[in-house]
Amino acid sequence: MTLSTLSETEVISTLLALSSLLVSAYVIGTIFEKLKAPRVVGEIMGGLILGGSCLYYFYPSGIGKIFMAYEQEGKVLNIFYQLGLIFLMFLSGYNTKLKVDHENGKILGCVFIGATILPMLGAIPFISMFQTFFIGEKSNAIAYGLVFVIGVAITSIPVISKIFFDMGIMNTKFSDTVLTVSTFQDLCLWILLNAATRIASAGSLKLLDMLGVVFITLGLFAAVKIISEHMHSWNKSIKPIDFYTVSFVVLLAVSAVLYMVGINIMYSAFLVGYVVKTVAGIDCETKTRMESLGNFAFSFFIPIYFALVGIQLNLLNNFSFIRFALFFALAFGLEAVGTLIMLQWTNLNYQTKLNFAVTMNARGGPGIVLATVAYSYGIISIEFFTVLILTTMLSSLIAGYWLRRQQKKDKNIFMNLTVENTNR
Repeated sequence: MTLSTLSETEVISTLLALSSLLVSAYVIGTIFEKLKAPRVVGEIMGGLILGGSCLYYFYPSGIGKIFMAYEQEGKVLNIFYQLGLIFLMFLSGYNTKLKVDHENGKILGCVFIGATILPMLGAIPFISMFQTFFIGEKSNAIAYGLVFVIGVAITSIPVISKIFFDMGIMNTKFSDTVLTVSTFQDLCLWILLNAATRIASAGSLKLLDMLGVVFITLGLFAAVKIISEHMHSWNKSIKPIDFYTVSFVVLLAVSAVLYMVGINIMYSAFLVGYVVKTVAGIDCETKTRMESLGNFAFSFFIPIYFALVGIQLNLLNNFSFIRFALFFALAFGLEAVGTLIMLQWTNLNYQTKLNFAVTMNARGGPGIVLATVAYSYGIISIEFFTVLILTTMLSSLIAGYWLRRQQKKDKNIFMNLTVENTNR
């Protein structure tokens, strides 16, 4: 068997493109981090600077020699793009926690309904208003509608976690509530996105197929959770190199196999991450190994993924500021108002209710995954792809700066959540 290979010149062009993406993502990401903004926003901006909105517009021949040096370079770079997405979802799955504090159950339920169900229902009347400009080449209205309502309601676990860590409020009741709700929320929305990709691939909606998608995705997660909880931990005697090899084999193989039965790569990688966490355990040794893997992924594959997201944004041609402003106001407003409405049934003080309303709007990584997956399946147009990415970036920035401002005003604001505690 003989495999075709890239020429030496093509390899050098690919390495130059990857290094350019990494440098730009690293520099701009670091600047954003110094400004107390989410690093992921800076990494996307790093890609945007290289693309049609900036350098490529002014110097197409020079940038084209780096990123379009040969016919198949886009496909080669897309491999790194997909690997970045796979590792991002794998690590998200590993860090997923599905434990409900019964004492906090009412607040969890109210935040979930207010930040997920109400915004999605509220977005339905607006789907047709944007459809002409936002629907993708598949022209599947149902799949597009699902992505539209998901885009309104999604929240980012990684971005919010990073903000909480930086502020020193991780493991407070406020942060635990946000992360728990976000976990359940993202799980539901990943299922809906998987349904949307199945519908887009099939070309039409059949009720039995739709129910089958929901049953399979929920069933897979339930089966993984039940089986893995009854398996004995296998990482005690396994060497680190074997741990990584086994994890990678399972990750890539399961993603490929599940794709063949209609489960998209994103959801498959998420499931595998959850499996590894449950089977391998969460002891210090495993955490150290996963942190090492995370450090590598977040320094290479994932920044390239975010930079390649940014490089596809074209704010000069495939963009309407008015439609972006309308969608952003709709998404941010529905999630904030929905959360505030439901939290009226709790004894939280007003400032805490407002903090939940703003925080649940941080869309971060999941918002980007939604946009990239939906666009790759032809569900949404390049304009809606751009709008979703910009909505993700702006909402994450607002949430980060809002929380830091609240902490500056009152350092105990994330500990004293209820009216009773505030009045003491």
